Amino acid sequence: MSKNKRTYSRKMFHSKIFCFLTGGIVLVALLSGAFILGINFGNGNISLSNNTNLNQLPTSLNYSSVNTVYTILKNNFDGKLTANQIMNGIKQGLVNSANDPYTEYFSPSQAKVFNSELNNSFTGIGVELSQNSNKQIIIISPLKGSPAQTAGLLPGDIISSINNISTTSMSIDTAVNDIRGPAGTSVKLGIIRGSSNLVVKITRATINIPTVNYKIIDNNIGYVQITSFSNDTYGLVEDAASTFLKGKVKGIILDLRDDPGGYLSAAINVSSLWLNRGQTILTEKRGDQVVDSFSSPTTGVLSHIPTVVLINSGTASSAEITTAALHDNGHAYIIGTKSFGKGVVQQLFNLPGGAELKVTVASWYRPDNKNINKIGIYPDQVVNMNDKYINTPNDSQLSAAINYFNKH
Repeated sequence: MSKNKRTYSRKMFHSKIFCFLTGGIVLVALLSGAFILGINFGNGNISLSNNTNLNQLPTSLNYSSVNTVYTILKNNFDGKLTANQIMNGIKQGLVNSANDPYTEYFSPSQAKVFNSELNNSFTGIGVELSQNSNKQIIIISPLKGSPAQTAGLLPGDIISSINNISTTSMSIDTAVNDIRGPAGTSVKLGIIRGSSNLVVKITRATINIPTVNYKIIDNNIGYVQITSFSNDTYGLVEDAASTFLKGKVKGIILDLRDDPGGYLSAAINVSSLWLNRGQTILTEKRGDQVVDSFSSPTTGVLSHIPTVVLINSGTASSAEITTAALHDNGHAYIIGTKSFGKGVVQQLFNLPGGAELKVTVASWYRPDNKNINKIGIYPDQVVNMNDKYINTPNDSQLSAAINYFNKH
C-alpha cells in the first residue's frame, strides 16, 4: 500500500454528502449534483488509536466459502463476467459489510474519476442542468469559456435527446453521465429552443471551475461565494480580502450555500483570514480520544470586519468547518437554513493497480466541542428560501444578510 494522504470532503451538487481522511489526507464532505462532482483534501498528520472492537476480528479470512460461491457462479452463471469484475465485487462486498455510507472501495477506473474531481476538474461540455415543471432536462447556464458556451447553448434550452436517445423520463444524473465523457470525444444534443429544434454536436474538454466569486455590492458590503474548498480557494479568497480591505467595506457576506466542502488545508487557511492567532478551528476525535486539532496560525486580516455566513442544507464538510470556526469564535453571524451535517472523517488508502479504499476513521468537532454529524449547524437567523433563487433578485437570504448590516 502506498503512502496515504489526508483530506476533507467531496462535492456533488443537489445530492448526497460524505467526508473522509487519508493517512496524509483528510476528507470531510461530499455532495453530488447536476453537472459536477468534486472531492477535496487537506494536509496534516493524524495518529489513530486501535479500535478494540475491531481487534476481535480474525487476523485473516477463510476464503473457502468464497471459493465455493465462485465455483458455482463460474460453472452456472448465464451471462458475462470477467476476473476483474469478480475481484472488484468481492472487495466492494467486503467494504459494504461495514454498513457505513462513507466507507467505500473504488475500482481503478472509479478512483481515476474520483481523483480528477478532487480538484474541481472534470471532462464534459460545461453546463449546469436542471428539470423544469414538465420534467424536461433544461440548461441553467453554460460555464464561461466552456465548449457548451462556444457551441452556443443558452440558459433555458431544453435537451430533448443525447446521442439520439430521448431524454423523456431521464433523470438529471443519467443525463449528466451521458453528456460527460473523455476529453476530445463528442456528444450530440437535441435542443429545443422556443419553437426551434436544433441538433448540436459538441466536443468534450477538461473543465476547471474556479471555486470563488467575489465583488463589492450595494452599501459597500463585500460578497464572497465559495462553491467548494479546492486548490485555488485560499488564494482567491485572499484576493477577495485584498479587494475588500482596499474598498474599506463595512461588512462581509460569506456565501457557503450549496458548498459541499473540500481540502482541509483550504478550510483552515480561509478560516484563519477571520480568526485571531490560536483560536481553534476544529478538533478530531476517535471515540473520546483527541487525535488532532487545528487552530489559526496568525491573526487574520479580516478579523475586525463584521461578517455574515450564509448556509443551507447543501453546506457540508469543510464549509461547515469554516462556518463553525467563524461563528464559535465570535467572528460571524449565520443566516439561512440548517446545514447538511457531515461530521466524520475518512482516510483514503491507495491500493495496488490504481484502486483506492476510503475508510471512516474519526469524527471532527467544532470549536464549541460539538459534533454536527447528522445534526448540522443551525443559523442564528432562519430564512427559508427555494434554492433556485440563490443569487437572483428573489434571494431573500442574501437580502437578510444585507439588512443585517444596515441595522448594525
